[in-house]
Amino acid sequence: MAPGRTKRADPGEHRQASAESAEPFVPDSRSLATLGAAAESCRGCDLYRNATQTVFGSGPKSARVLLLGEQPGDKEDLVGAPFVGPAGKLLDRALAAAGLEEPDVYRTNAVKHFRWKPEPGGGKRRIHESPTQGQITACRPWLLAEYEAVHPAVIVVLGASAGKSLFGSSFRVSHARGTVQTWSPPRSAEESGVDVVVTVHPSAVLRSDDREAAFSGLVDDLRTAAELLR
Repeated sequence: MAPGRTKRADPGEHRQASAESAEPFVPDSRSLATLGAAAESCRGCDLYRNATQTVFGSGPKSARVLLLGEQPGDKEDLVGAPFVGPAGKLLDRALAAAGLEEPDVYRTNAVKHFRWKPEPGGGKRRIHESPTQGQITACRPWLLAEYEAVHPAVIVVLGASAGKSLFGSSFRVSHARGTVQTWSPPRSAEESGVDVVVTVHPSAVLRSDDREAAFSGLVDDLRTAAELLR
């Protein structure tokens, strides 16, 4: 679908979307290929209507670090892969600087469809809008399935929406950054939980007035994740 155009949902799709949960669309399989294929048909919330496509996670099943972003951006929505836009390129540089190699990393987003609004004045640009807590919660079953498929040793939260997917609506990056949090996955027998490192989204680095300092802070946080693996 071309940017700016809206899909028309049939009545059945509307009834499914009104449930506001992806749970009915998530298969029992924990094959990443099977999960990704099933996610293409997800109607768990209304975001699919204006998105070009579902953007599922990417990376090896053997990855030890799960990078959790907010949602696909404009380029990710068009390409169909996470972190392929300007923020993703910056993230690649930060990962390399922190000593995290590609085979160690699985990338995904808390929300799998791009939420946007038209540019004011009839422009062609699609303006990013943060997902609502309801949309984050609706998409959470996909994240839980990805976690169970990859079973990473460390999760890196990139931004507020990603943190809210794990810890709820009261989560704040400013309160949690600089500490190692613990997340206890539902349906998991692990008593100790999973280490979670909290940092800013790379797009926040791009918007920073002092980009060099912001980039350095992101690298420091990613180094914390790398150290936890050792």
